[in-house]
Amino acid sequence: MKFFFSLILLALAGCSKSNHKIIQNKGSDTIVNLAQAWAEEYKKVKPEVGIAVSGGGSGTGISALINGTVDIANSSRPMKAEEKAEAQKNNGKQINEVIVGLDALAVFTHPSNPLKDLSIEELACIYGQGGTCEKWSDVRGTVVPGCEGNKIIRVSRQSNSGTYQYFREVVVGEKADFKEGSMDLNGSRESIDLVEKTPCAIGYSGMGYLTRGVTALCISKAKDAPCVSPSLETATNKTYPISRELYMYTAGDPSPEVKAYMEWIKTDQARDITIKSGYVPVPR
Repeated sequence: MKFFFSLILLALAGCSKSNHKIIQNKGSDTIVNLAQAWAEEYKKVKPEVGIAVSGGGSGTGISALINGTVDIANSSRPMKAEEKAEAQKNNGKQINEVIVGLDALAVFTHPSNPLKDLSIEELACIYGQGGTCEKWSDVRGTVVPGCEGNKIIRVSRQSNSGTYQYFREVVVGEKADFKEGSMDLNGSRESIDLVEKTPCAIGYSGMGYLTRGVTALCISKAKDAPCVSPSLETATNKTYPISRELYMYTAGDPSPEVKAYMEWIKTDQARDITIKSGYVPVPR
């Protein structure tokens, strides 16, 4: 009898395990906290579906999708035509693009920095190759208390980051490049943490990562234009000069589990999580 009962338990355990589905979700560091929050909430909706979320950058997620090792790639930049072509060549599947949110890419400094606004041109002078702004005094004669030598410490991101590529495109110029000597970090959280502790520093990240320990700058398209601060409202109406879409990508016809999850992301339940995470749901 005990042997028979044990067989039943093993059969039930095997059945339970076989019914449990895992969705692999990888990519953008900007989206990773939001994606994790979605995954945790979706577990309450569909306990039999697990979502394994990891970061590493938009390029990492896209590469994994091209290689067929993830179900969903998160990206803070649109996939390039050549990336989509490579994915189709490797897997024989078309790429599906879904915009899952809107973001204002915030530029931030240490609270001791008296500058509260910058133009795109001034940002290019700081970050762009050939830009001559090496000290804060090169930007409107600014003097930053506690900043040794008044030298600008440029905090940037690794080149596989969608945030890096979008900032480069909008601020530095699509055909230009960043100047050498920046501190290139892996993630948004690391960028915020460094600037919080470094009076000389300036960095950039998705607005969902902003803390009270840094100052989010008001950004203008030109020196004579009015500046706009990053917010849910200015990301929605795209008046903030460095606004962008956030993406999820799948290949071919998604599995029923992936399709159901992507549909759930459009619900009010998921949209509320988007707002709480500091981003803007896609307008309906």
